Amino acid sequence: MGFVGILLVFGLVFGGFIIAGGHIHVILKAAPIEMMIIGGAALGAYVIANPMKVIKMGIKLSIKAMTSKGPQKKEYTELLQMLFQLFQLFRKDGPQAVEKHIENPDKSEIFTAYPSFMKNHHAVHYLCDTMKVVFAADLSPYDVDDLLNDDLKAIHSEEHMAQHAIQAVADGFPGLGIVAAVLGIVKTMGHLTEGTEVIGSLIGAALVGTMLGVFCAYGLIGPTATKMAADIEAEGRYLQVIKAALVALQRGSPPIVCIEYARRTIQPEERPSFDEADKATKEIKKAA
Repeated sequence: MGFVGILLVFGLVFGGFIIAGGHIHVILKAAPIEMMIIGGAALGAYVIANPMKVIKMGIKLSIKAMTSKGPQKKEYTELLQMLFQLFQLFRKDGPQAVEKHIENPDKSEIFTAYPSFMKNHHAVHYLCDTMKVVFAADLSPYDVDDLLNDDLKAIHSEEHMAQHAIQAVADGFPGLGIVAAVLGIVKTMGHLTEGTEVIGSLIGAALVGTMLGVFCAYGLIGPTATKMAADIEAEGRYLQVIKAALVALQRGSPPIVCIEYARRTIQPEERPSFDEADKATKEIKKAA
């Protein structure tokens, strides 16, 4: 939906300007230089303020924000199926039967049957690394809960830094638009003897800088940063489902109860119903 939003922003803002009698060629003529000044200053500030890993992450998450919808009901249903299948194997055949799957998830017939899980590298490591520790040490459910909470914070700390960096760029754009406008006025001061038509054209070009700074901040970059935050939160909710299932397993709950703990952590809009989850787990039992 990101690209649809961009089309709406540009279409309605500049369409309204044209309908009101504005001359779009004035903006098109001034925009390249004004954006070079504003965008160049913003890019330079972005590079100054952030380490390279955050810069790359910010660009990556910005692009993702344009297309990502976050986990949907189908992805959550597949996750519950996968967890149930894995826990059933653990309950039936013990840790040794599960170890080959968590040691090499890329070669696991259980994990590879669920592409939506495998493409989420955070989720794969979150599940497999935790189960490795659980099998290697005698941890209480509280220890597992603390371990997963700490891991969840660490996983998203870098992504939150990238999101805050993009938000800082959005916050700075209006001010940089004023810088571009002031430079345009300074340029205009050198043409005061050339008549009102020339002066008017130069001032109009300078004001385009102010407009572009505010427009990009509140119409493009700011909303992108907000979407990035929503994407990070959505991925966190996906990991919370895994956490709930693992903690329940460590308490000694049967697989079907572990899945119900996990299902209850999913937001209602994406949550499979009890019957849908029950049907999904029964399909696993039949396949087994």
